Amino acid sequence: MINKRIPVLILFLFSGVLLAQKIEADKVVVKVLSFNILHGATTNGSFDLEIIANVIKKADADFVSLQEVDFKTNRAQKYDLPTELGYRTKMVSVFGRAMYYDGGEYGEAVLSKTSFLSTRNMALLYTKGNEPRAALEVTTVLKSGDTISFIGTHLDHLKEGTDRVLQAKAINTAYRNSKYATILSGDLNDTPNSSAINILESFWKASYNKENPLFTFPSNKPNKKIDYVLFYPKNKWQVISRETICDTIASDHCAYLVTLQLVR
Repeated sequence: MINKRIPVLILFLFSGVLLAQKIEADKVVVKVLSFNILHGATTNGSFDLEIIANVIKKADADFVSLQEVDFKTNRAQKYDLPTELGYRTKMVSVFGRAMYYDGGEYGEAVLSKTSFLSTRNMALLYTKGNEPRAALEVTTVLKSGDTISFIGTHLDHLKEGTDRVLQAKAINTAYRNSKYATILSGDLNDTPNSSAINILESFWKASYNKENPLFTFPSNKPNKKIDYVLFYPKNKWQVISRETICDTIASDHCAYLVTLQLVR
């Protein structure tokens, strides 16, 4: 006797598989890389942009924030580093100047797999006599149709953290009314539970595991975390994975790679 329930059961199971596949396909996953590139010098002084590009290609990130980026400086052999690295990684690039330096400019860059709706470079507060800093924002539409903003920054490096606190507060204020889900990525030059990081984390949610934060500096023997990926609103993103890529020649920093899922 044929069990009439079997075809119904098969159809139910098949429908369940299709639903699961649709849910999986609807997931919006974004990979983010923060990478301080030591102005292209490499740690052995070889100035080999292919070594830096290979780290970026290996990460296969959707968005990359680059710090210590030279634009046509003498020490970078007059190269436009964002354009060169964009060409080598097949990503679109944009540069944000923090200051004029060594015959050219110095600041941040963003690489992206998608084109930009808009870009904005925001000068950050700093004490007279100290190094200027900036936050570089891009807004883009993902393949899913979702619009997001991505910010790359590099906070002050001095041991005394006055400028970092000013800069953290300025970033929070600037993005408090952001209309899009936003990711902040960069070398923040401070460790978890420091004043500057606590200020940022009062607004942004950090991607790192508090119990195992993954040290990012120095790349040969990492012993502290100073490179970060954070996001806002806190309920709009979920952390899927996090890892460091420590190429001791490419930079004195480990690159920090985080995979996020957009909560829709």
